[in-house]
Amino acid sequence: MTDQTYKLIAMAIYMLAMLAIGWWAYRRTNDLDDYMLAGRDLKPGVAALSAGASDMSGWLLMGLPGAIYVSGLVEGWIAVGLTAGAWLNWKFVAPRLRSYTLVSNNSITVPSFLENRLKDRSRVLRVVSGVIILVFFTFYVSSGMVAGGVFFESSFGSTYLAGMLIVAGVTIAYTLFGGFLAASYTDVVQGLMMLGALILVPLVGLGQVGGFGGMADSLREINPDMLDPIAGGTAVGIISALAWGLGYFGQPHIIVRFMALRSPRMPWPAAGSAWAGCS
Repeated sequence: MTDQTYKLIAMAIYMLAMLAIGWWAYRRTNDLDDYMLAGRDLKPGVAALSAGASDMSGWLLMGLPGAIYVSGLVEGWIAVGLTAGAWLNWKFVAPRLRSYTLVSNNSITVPSFLENRLKDRSRVLRVVSGVIILVFFTFYVSSGMVAGGVFFESSFGSTYLAGMLIVAGVTIAYTLFGGFLAASYTDVVQGLMMLGALILVPLVGLGQVGGFGGMADSLREINPDMLDPIAGGTAVGIISALAWGLGYFGQPHIIVRFMALRSPRMPWPAAGSAWAGCS
């Protein structure tokens, strides 16, 4: 068999696995809470991998490495800011949001939580936040569909439209039937695949150039400043790169994972005070 045949077989297995996860999640979904938030029973590891995969996809595997390839390690400040933002988000936002959404009339969406937590009777907060999510996530999701179409077109020689429809069809199918549980566990599979690629590809690359020493020598021959985390950057530019991490605190597809966690994992006194504050 040719390499193309193996690629097609691998892609078919992957797509069938995603559909199988959707069917499995459908069998475990009994009510609206299950469908929207996996019954608030998401394990921490699943939530973490799911949040990472849903956020760190194309930009992590292609965008950030491409930026560092072009400009050098000065672009690495983006990774520093994102790491700090993710840690702070899980440390401070996750446990509180998990507690508050439960006692705020069991809010199962971000717009409903804002309405219930701030006691907005006009529904303005729910409508405005819902419209913002709908508009901007339409572009966010559509970029993934575009990437799928381009991938099938370049890898398998299919048309752009056919590739986009395949990706959209499989994604809509497992999400429609399996809900949030299916989306979370398919993200886990994708996150593990991404993690494997992020480990193996650099190792293979280092082996090809003779290890870290060979890599450093090659980069210095191209541009001596490539390994300098400050060269070519400005104070404003570095601060802006670090500020990427601020986005984590308001991204709905990340914080909704906090709402679905099995437990806030907070000390009981802190958890109790959080609950009392919502009454």
